[in-house]
Amino acid sequence: MTTDNQNSLDEAIAVRPGTRIIDLAGSGRSAWMLNKVPEVTVFFWIVKVLATTVGETGADLLSTSLHWGLTATTWFMTVLLVVSLVFQFRAKRYLPSLYWTSVVLISVVGTLFTDNLVDNFGVPLWVTTVLFGAALAATFWAWFASEGTLSIHSIVTSRRESFYWLAILFTFALGTAAGDLLSEGMNLGYFTAVIVFAGMIALVALARYAFKLNVVVSFWLAYILTRPLGASVGDLLSQAPADGGLGLGTIGTSALFLVVIVAVVTSFSVAERRTRLAAGEPANVAA
Repeated sequence: MTTDNQNSLDEAIAVRPGTRIIDLAGSGRSAWMLNKVPEVTVFFWIVKVLATTVGETGADLLSTSLHWGLTATTWFMTVLLVVSLVFQFRAKRYLPSLYWTSVVLISVVGTLFTDNLVDNFGVPLWVTTVLFGAALAATFWAWFASEGTLSIHSIVTSRRESFYWLAILFTFALGTAAGDLLSEGMNLGYFTAVIVFAGMIALVALARYAFKLNVVVSFWLAYILTRPLGASVGDLLSQAPADGGLGLGTIGTSALFLVVIVAVVTSFSVAERRTRLAAGEPANVAA
């Protein structure tokens, strides 16, 4: 697919998740698939940060507070993630509850991957940060080389969806490593880490809206940075005051954020269903 055609395709799909397209990836054949990624609004970013926080506190809750251990927790959550992604790939369009369940699970699994390397295998935090940064860069390179775009508005083939979820996994693992490196490895503390990553996200927003930084680059920079922000917020809220936290505990913090996520995603689902019904589409979108 030429660059001009790809830009036109991205613009068409950006109108609304679920836009139908034909002639995917320059194949010369007609193919129909629906974009399965939500529109990027302020509510998208709110739920994203909430999900990343749950990823941090949820992993700690299961592995430490409930004494499952890192290995057992990692296997259990990975199986849940695989099951969720199977349903996500089989879905024919964006389903808010399914999509955000996958995001929460992949947040927990990404956190556990980093924790396993650091705690079970003794890999330094700076090494895991570099390792997952390189893995993410390689994923972006392979994705762009294969598809000619990294736009989430073009997740309309299974191959692109595979690249998308792999990239998300590495952003969560990288964010965990980078957040822990700043707050714990460099002894800056959780509050300072929150301020630093929030400031970096603000700079990305400034670059986007004041200096017209490319929208796709802006999205992925913000997506990467919200992970260590969420991890630092989770640690700040859940860890004991003696360790620099506010002492809410992993159970309280995880429960609080999960309740908010469920409430917001439920509102997404209701709005999505109303939109489909108003457009005369069937209520059952999973079939």
